[in-house]
Amino acid sequence: MRRRSPAFPAGALLAGLLLTGALGSAPASAADGTGDQGFTIKDPRITESSGLAASHLHPGIYWTHNDSGDGPYIYAVDSATGKTVATVTLSGIGRPRDVEAISIGPDNQIYVGDIGDNLDGSWPYVWIYRLPEPKVLENQTIKATQYIVKYSNVARNAESLIVHPRTGRVYIIDKKEDGGHLYEGPATLSSSGTNIFKPVATVDLWATDAAFSPDGKQLAVRGYFGGIYYDWNGGRIKREGRLDVPLQKQGESVSYSADGTKLMYGSEGSDSPVQAKDVPGGTAAGKSSTGSGSSAADGGSGSPATGQIKVGAIAVGVALLALFGLRRLRRTPTRRH
Repeated sequence: MRRRSPAFPAGALLAGLLLTGALGSAPASAADGTGDQGFTIKDPRITESSGLAASHLHPGIYWTHNDSGDGPYIYAVDSATGKTVATVTLSGIGRPRDVEAISIGPDNQIYVGDIGDNLDGSWPYVWIYRLPEPKVLENQTIKATQYIVKYSNVARNAESLIVHPRTGRVYIIDKKEDGGHLYEGPATLSSSGTNIFKPVATVDLWATDAAFSPDGKQLAVRGYFGGIYYDWNGGRIKREGRLDVPLQKQGESVSYSADGTKLMYGSEGSDSPVQAKDVPGGTAAGKSSTGSGSSAADGGSGSPATGQIKVGAIAVGVALLALFGLRRLRRTPTRRH
């Protein structure tokens, strides 16, 4: 009499194949959130990364730029690999002097802050450049709009430019060792005249960069040795607490991740690290009004990890059904004719 082969190994093999195939369908790239755990900028051209902004159109991509001495360039860095996947050349502007910040506002508009002034008042005006975030990541030239900026009191050095994700209003924080000020720009920037920025609040930090949470309710400000986060409240900022800023060689940049769960801290230097820290409270600091983030509850894609869990659960369910079916098939006696 022939011995019956165990049903379990065959079923398990099929289950494993189904599970592997289903999980393999989830993209293993920056879109799965691994890059938001931190990465290293590997482009040898980027030696003075001074600003950082999470892309609104391309998951896992962060825009950055060099400090003074570079041309009119911004770089799209893939956080999964640390490699530059696109270099954008800004046209229609003069040669930048001291680019210190980058931010993305409504309608996927990138704002670049040529606002540095290492002599703290040597420039009578500074510049902001605006351009649309490219839909395709490739080396290209994009025409930018240039805005002239002056302060209502005196010229000053600054390294922090932020654009509110809902209103599109632009703000600058000056860099003062004993603390600076939040400067508010006009409701709409003018490309034909001078844009006057006025102080509206004090900032208790020697600020090297700042960022809005995707929902615009929280403002994070970092310095070389620490950081503070504020409740925004329409610009009437209220200090909420200190940030867990990592110790870096020269901490120059900060950005919220696109889903608002992480704060990404960058530093200058070759092969500079971008380190991730949980936002205060350990939960998402709001989803982007531009659609760059959505929660599972609202029917969106949710966090990449959540998406993978759903795919895994489906795969396990299919595998178990297949296994159960095989076992039933094996146990069903063959009808004799």
